[in-house]
Amino acid sequence: MIINKIKEFRAWENMKQEDLAKLVGVRRETIGNLEKGRYNPSLVLAWNIAKVFRVTIEEIFTVTDDSL
Repeated sequence: MIINKIKEFRAWENMKQEDLAKLVGVRRETIGNLEKGRYNPSLVLAWNIAKVFRVTIEEIFTVTDDSL
């Protein structure tokens, strides 16, 4: 399973889901589904989200042991 901290990073930046979605080229619903764990991002999307927040992918996304 992949868990993420997108919501926390958005809060730190005072950013709405819609704002992040526009910056990375997806729909707002995609960001919502990512935050709720309903959707795993492609590597490109994960990379783009990390670039927006100026952090590494690993700072936002973590793979838990139960998915291995």
